[in-house]
Amino acid sequence: MDSAFLLTLLLPVAVVSHVLDLPSKVLFKLGERRELACRMSSCQEKVTFMWTSLEDKPLFASAINKDRESVMVFENVTKNHENTIMCKAFCGKEIKRKTVVVTVYSFPRNPVISRYDRLILGKESVLDCEVSSVYPSDFFTLQWLNGDTVLKTSPQGVLSSPYTFTPSSEHDGKTITCRATLEVEGIPSNETKETSVHMRVLSAPLNLTVSGATNITLGSSVTLTCEAEGNPKPEFTWTALKPDGQFVEMGKSQDLFIHSVSLSDAGTYQCDASNDLGRQNITVSVVVQAPPMDTLIVANPPSSLKEGDPVSISCRSSSVPVTRVVLSRKENGADQVLMTSEGAEISFILHSVKLADSGIFVCEAFNHYGSERTTLNLTVEAHLLEVELQSDSVSDRGSSLVLSCEAFGCPQPEFSWKNPSNMPILRQAKTDGVQSQLFLDPVELEDEGTYICEVTCGSVNKSKQTEVKVFSFPTSPIIKSSGSCLVGEMMKLTCTVHEVFPANLFQILWMDGERELHLEPRSFSSGLTNLTSVYSYRGDRKDQGKLITCKVLLEMDGVPASQVVKTAFTTLSIHYPPRATRITASPLTELKEGEAVSISCISDSFPVGRTVLSKVVDGIQTELMAGDGVETLLTLPSVELDDSGSYVCQASNMYGNHSDSVEITVKAPPRNMTVEILPSTDVQEGQNITICCRSVSFPPPAVILSKLDSGTNIYSLDGVFLLINLTLNDTGLYQVNVTNSLGYETEIFNINVMEKRYDPPMGWKDFIIPAICLGAAAALLGVVVNVWRARKKGSYDLTKCNKGTV
Repeated sequence: MDSAFLLTLLLPVAVVSHVLDLPSKVLFKLGERRELACRMSSCQEKVTFMWTSLEDKPLFASAINKDRESVMVFENVTKNHENTIMCKAFCGKEIKRKTVVVTVYSFPRNPVISRYDRLILGKESVLDCEVSSVYPSDFFTLQWLNGDTVLKTSPQGVLSSPYTFTPSSEHDGKTITCRATLEVEGIPSNETKETSVHMRVLSAPLNLTVSGATNITLGSSVTLTCEAEGNPKPEFTWTALKPDGQFVEMGKSQDLFIHSVSLSDAGTYQCDASNDLGRQNITVSVVVQAPPMDTLIVANPPSSLKEGDPVSISCRSSSVPVTRVVLSRKENGADQVLMTSEGAEISFILHSVKLADSGIFVCEAFNHYGSERTTLNLTVEAHLLEVELQSDSVSDRGSSLVLSCEAFGCPQPEFSWKNPSNMPILRQAKTDGVQSQLFLDPVELEDEGTYICEVTCGSVNKSKQTEVKVFSFPTSPIIKSSGSCLVGEMMKLTCTVHEVFPANLFQILWMDGERELHLEPRSFSSGLTNLTSVYSYRGDRKDQGKLITCKVLLEMDGVPASQVVKTAFTTLSIHYPPRATRITASPLTELKEGEAVSISCISDSFPVGRTVLSKVVDGIQTELMAGDGVETLLTLPSVELDDSGSYVCQASNMYGNHSDSVEITVKAPPRNMTVEILPSTDVQEGQNITICCRSVSFPPPAVILSKLDSGTNIYSLDGVFLLINLTLNDTGLYQVNVTNSLGYETEIFNINVMEKRYDPPMGWKDFIIPAICLGAAAALLGVVVNVWRARKKGSYDLTKCNKGTV
């Protein structure tokens, strides 16, 4: 299909198409009422309109629809009305759309300038220009102008602009402008606003000046004018500085008028200029010219003077101008000039006045207008000098002593220290004002003597003297012994005290408690000496441990109590061999088996030696315990029969020995009894039986053999019973009873005597066993007898019989 044919087909459609009338952009001012119309005039039918927000927010407006027009009404334009809006128009089946961009702006007020009316001269200041309710601010610009000159342009979008500068006096009253421009397309060209203000520069008073004459003749009048710059205009106050340093207000005006000037009007005047920002002052001196007046001569101190006092004589005059001041002294009716000064005042100092300085002093002042003269009568008196020196002193050798001499009634005394030979003392002296001190450090024996303190005050001379006594008593005495003292021997104690002085004032006394033993005669020496005293005694045991005192006394007045007496002590040590050695058994020497006993060995000796505890058995001595000391103690917690015997305590030292003994006996009831029947308990009649009984006990027991069915008792000392030629009647029960004082023990047995069937001849065996038993019995009896004779204390063991047959 060619292009011509296509154009023929589309032409009817274009003819019938309708046009929607709506501007593409609109600009509304905030706060105004605005209307936006959408029209389709070419539609012959009633057009239906629809408004739609293309952004994510409502329209915030109302629509008024007509046949071919729809009006969107914005009652009060706000920032919310900025939007892209589409208008749809329906004409029959045809739909037309068109969009419009709604933009708003605000620029309601002129810029506001602040802080322009209180600028401080010379102080960096900041002016602020601010515009409110501007929209959109991105296209907003602020400028500072001085006339047509741009001072500062702020970046776009800034609603407040500071302008910093340092005000000078030229800025006062000048105009400064702040211009605000909103450059938004569609805004009328008059949307530029500006504000202009007159700057006010404030300053504290400055550039003060005073005009008027300051050198005034006595009796004339004068006007002083004070001028100053400042904003706000300063206020003025005049004050006068008085001689006492106080300011007196003279008036609150720019001019100070003084009528008929007197000498009292001369001085310093001050003008104070002040406003809200500060104050400044300026001083001016007013000089009143007149002949010398109020000429004065004074002495300081003004009271009566003593010899040696310093004095200052001042001469001054209040005349203006003063050409010359002359200070003189009258001698023989004429003025002798002492000093001359070109000025209003002169001073003459006498550092130490004398009696000859008494007299009349003259002060005379001169200037071009005249002169004036005045006098002073100066009187110098002698001092009423008094001297005090400390009283006599007693000092320990090696200590420090200070002699103090004090002068009264003289302000500047002169001191000197001497001895009676008028020779100076070669020791350190220190003078401080009215006191002089002589230091004796350390004090030596040569320092003993008379000291004279001489004081001179002008023409007066006085002295005092004191005595210094020196002693030496540095250490306590020492006691030494000649050696060990044995009872009965003569011994010596030596007491020595070293480096004492003076020896003739010391005494050495030997004491036993409060009892005086020996007094050493006094010694004489011119220097340091060692004093010794010897005390002899004979050693006696009753003196053992006695405390002997050597007391050394210094009989000198003024010595401190702690230095008067010094003592030394020694304890007598008397040596002797052991004596009164004693051994004891506690609680008893006779004990029952199992009881406890303590054996104590005590001796008296010095020095204490060795103590040995032994036991003697059958003449043999066995050491049980030994120790160094006065006592040895052996405890047997449970005694046995074997503990019986003789116990010996022997004490010894270097001078000898001594001993004592004690017998200890241990007793026990019969025990461990055994009974042996030989040859047997079954025998034939006519045979013999030997019964042997053995037991352990002490003391030795009594042994009784009883036939139980007949009541027959047989006693034995050795525990052996011999039954000879037994008969059938001897058959039966027998009992052996072993008894001592502590108890007994028994045993029962049976003897059976059988009938004899034949009588063979006796052989040698029939005699051996009886013989053996008889021999053993005889031997046992001998042993028992020996035991009793020897007073043996211990177990008793009955003899055991030898076996045999009858």
